[in-house]
Amino acid sequence: MGARRPRTGDDWKLLAEACRALLERLPELVDEHVRELHEYSPAYGRVIGYDQHWQEAQEAMRIGIETISAPRASPRRDLEHAEWLGRRRAEQGLPLELVVHAYRLAGHLVWDALLEDAGTDARRLAVLMQAATMVWSAVDAQADTASEAYRVTELELRRRTDEQLQALLDALLDGGRSPEVAARAAAGLDLPERGRYAVVMLRGERRDVAHRRLSGAGLRFIWRMRTDCEIGVVSFEEDTGLDALAELMEGRCPGPGGISPVVAGLTELGRARRLAALALRTCPADTPGIVRLDRRMPGALVAGQPDLASLLVSEVLGALLDLDPPDRTVLLETLDVWLDCEGSAGRAASRLYCHRNTVFNRLRRLEQLTSRSLSRPRDLTEMTLALDAFRLTTG
Repeated sequence: MGARRPRTGDDWKLLAEACRALLERLPELVDEHVRELHEYSPAYGRVIGYDQHWQEAQEAMRIGIETISAPRASPRRDLEHAEWLGRRRAEQGLPLELVVHAYRLAGHLVWDALLEDAGTDARRLAVLMQAATMVWSAVDAQADTASEAYRVTELELRRRTDEQLQALLDALLDGGRSPEVAARAAAGLDLPERGRYAVVMLRGERRDVAHRRLSGAGLRFIWRMRTDCEIGVVSFEEDTGLDALAELMEGRCPGPGGISPVVAGLTELGRARRLAALALRTCPADTPGIVRLDRRMPGALVAGQPDLASLLVSEVLGALLDLDPPDRTVLLETLDVWLDCEGSAGRAASRLYCHRNTVFNRLRRLEQLTSRSLSRPRDLTEMTLALDAFRLTTG
């Protein structure tokens, strides 16, 4: 094949004349363009509306046709308009595939109209054939520019939406009970407004990213970062509850952490967060586990009342505090294990690797030092609460 003939001034003149003639037919072309788009997908009509679509299509096609007759113009008005239109379509929510389809269809309509107007004029047809690559390169550049602007805008809109949803969720976690906020959060996060929820709170220094991928049958997690902790909102399906949640998190989530009771609805998340925080406060600093508030009620009582906890330790365990630390640790550990074994000295002795009489002797010594009897329910309650308070205040 021979080399392409360079365009002459006459070529550009003929091309400019063809474009001017096409601009006179612009309303007709826009009518056909918009009609075909709305037949292709009803989304155009739902998202944009016919009249608005017609006006925007007319402007885009006019700029595109003018670009064909002046391709070296700077700045490229067609690309500037394509960038604007790409952003606008992303904001309107029109699918990107339909944005690109509109540019391709407009290109075909303009090209077919140019050929139609040329008729059988060999000179005009030759000029158009020589300009074909330029015309379709312009259409491709416009579609690519609109697509890039669309993607950038879509990412920005998604980021803003995520931030807005996070702000709504934070408002609920911080105690907000506004039905409007709950409704917006439910719609944006695809959550039931009146569903069953719990809150998980993890201590900040034990944070890890693996738990954010937690999922299980009937459980959905949404995590929020705070400066000193991480909060997980858990949505339950009908057949799941705290047992399933605790089992899923066991060994797979960095502790210490606390789990709230189940609450009914997004407006109760603030209360659930406070209860999860209270459950977390029942965990001594060196405890790696995840605890449920409903299994830590006595500890939660003293954790929620620091002054009471301090008073319990001093009033009930005061004499113990004067012992050497190793001696004190042995006595308190014996009481802890004995309570855990439901008052069985034999089982406690097995866990402590000592004789059951040794357990009895240590318990009697505790009774003497505290002036309380483990056989009296009230005294036993005080001793149990004081032991929890001692753990929480001293670690």
